Amino acid sequence: MAPHAEATPTALDAAHALRVDGLGKRVTLPSGELTILDGVGFSIAQGETVAVVGASGSGKSTLLSLLAGLDVPSTGTVTLDGEVLSALDEDGRARVRGAKVGFVFQSFQLLPSLTALENVMLPLELRGDADVEGPARAILEKVGLGPRLHHYPRQLSGGEQQRVALARAFVTRPSLLFADEPTGNLDTTTGQAVIELLFALNAEAGTTLVLVTHDDHLAARCRRQLRLDAGRLVQG
Repeated sequence: MAPHAEATPTALDAAHALRVDGLGKRVTLPSGELTILDGVGFSIAQGETVAVVGASGSGKSTLLSLLAGLDVPSTGTVTLDGEVLSALDEDGRARVRGAKVGFVFQSFQLLPSLTALENVMLPLELRGDADVEGPARAILEKVGLGPRLHHYPRQLSGGEQQRVALARAFVTRPSLLFADEPTGNLDTTTGQAVIELLFALNAEAGTTLVLVTHDDHLAARCRRQLRLDAGRLVQG
């Protein structure tokens, strides 16, 4: 199929933040070909909150990478906010992520040489916004880190680092947020506080949330669950 035809949004795509059709991922190992995902298909409505659940090795993180355009599928398509990611080159997928997507990771992924404020300003700078400091300061205040703006990640607790990561994810006002085990490196009490903040920010912004987790209590906070088992979608 011609890329231009494939990339044309349809009325159906416009109603969805994400649409996945026949998605598969295979890798070649010395022992042979390994199928990580096989024939996965679903759609996620604008503003929906969805948890991706399943045992370790079921394909959750691979699916998240494909949904965000960080990796390319072996078969099938991912349509993100009307754009078919497989029809785009790496620069095109990066453009879509920069314009529409926010990320929160288990390991925080803060740049150690930048302060909290500078970490949150970074995606705005990369996007070319005229005002980067104002929005970054405002959202750090909102997540309770006003007094910690000029601290470096090593000077912050795990919970504080994840709040910086949340601020960085939401500062660009993304239409879609991917969160990969956002409480995985936090103790129970701190993790619960971070989750309350994540859902509050998400509700306020009306963002579509796709959350990968092994925590059933966290998954239950979402409107819907997608369950993977050995690379296949068994609940969606």
